[in-house]
Amino acid sequence: MNLSNLKPAKGSVKTNKRIGRGQGSGRGGTSTRGHKGAGSRSGTSTKVGFEGGQMPLQRRVPKVGFKPINRVEYVGINLDVLQGLAEKFSLNTIDFATLQQHGLASKNDLVKILGRGEVKAKLNVTAHAFSASAQKAIEAAGGSIVKL
Repeated sequence: MNLSNLKPAKGSVKTNKRIGRGQGSGRGGTSTRGHKGAGSRSGTSTKVGFEGGQMPLQRRVPKVGFKPINRVEYVGINLDVLQGLAEKFSLNTIDFATLQQHGLASKNDLVKILGRGEVKAKLNVTAHAFSASAQKAIEAAGGSIVKL
């Protein structure tokens, strides 16, 4: 076998429909376009989603809600989770890398510290955002916060 005698697999290549090549071909006359109407004329095209006059799916389905295009989504992490992390691994500094390492945040996440639970340890916490109650609780326990 060499490049001069390669052939496609049997049955993998079909011959094209040759339309408009006379009555004897079986596809002459109207050339598979039918009689009259816009579809039989040249230069015709239908809009995307057009269903022949039936109400299109895009218009039949109810539209609900609103998604602001510039919304910033945070991953929320509560104080009780931070306290548990600090106790379990005896940490006094919790930053984004620590949260990533323990599976609480992914590389592209923005992290917001939320105020559920309480902090007993003196923690230095670094995150993208803090709720007011979380900030108060961390500073009341003698810790500090740093916003990224």
